[in-house]
Amino acid sequence: MEKSYIIKQISIFSENRPGRLAAIASALRDAKINIFAFSIAEANGFGVVRALVDRPEDAHRTLTDLGFRVSFTEVIGVKMRDEPGGLSEIASVLGDAGVNIEYAYAYSGKDGAVLIVRVDQVEDAVRQLLDHGGELLKASLFR
Repeated sequence: MEKSYIIKQISIFSENRPGRLAAIASALRDAKINIFAFSIAEANGFGVVRALVDRPEDAHRTLTDLGFRVSFTEVIGVKMRDEPGGLSEIASVLGDAGVNIEYAYAYSGKDGAVLIVRVDQVEDAVRQLLDHGGELLKASLFR
């Protein structure tokens, strides 16, 4: 049950310099891979682009073939109320259950807001969120 909600995110490691994001985005465009959400973090001259795409295996292969270091990470997508308190509800459920949020990013679209979270106990997080009435995105949306 829990496994059906665990999403395969790609993480791309790259030098933090002009043109690197353009190269990643162009490669995915040329491979006809759609990016649903992404975030960029920086540390010590390197960037980490985390992305949810419609074909993670193909994205991994495409970017690896271009010389990028790419890995998979398990994340979950939680639908949240797009109003004050939406984030607080999700963070409280996880915190109260002793689940640590390692990082998160969000997007908001016509179908509502979604919080993407990387946690230390992914199956426990899924179970807790579902038990508290949370609505999670199915991993099959990203294949």
